[in-house]
Amino acid sequence: MLRMLIIGYVFAIRSERQLVREVQVNMAYRWFCGLSLEDKIPDHSAFSHARNERFRDSGIFREVFERVVATCM
Repeated sequence: MLRMLIIGYVFAIRSERQLVREVQVNMAYRWFCGLSLEDKIPDHSAFSHARNERFRDSGIFREVFERVVATCM
């Protein structure tokens, strides 16, 4: 799921629904996420659920984002 979010940040895909659609059809995105053609893509609501409940008090999303940006520079 974090790899999918990285794709969303890097390619400016702001909608979680759009991100799921893009990963479903783009083989490069699937490869980056470690998904095969048969693997099921997480539902868009899983992202909201994880962000709002599982990782609410955790800074994991910001930390991952900052590390990706630092690596790109």
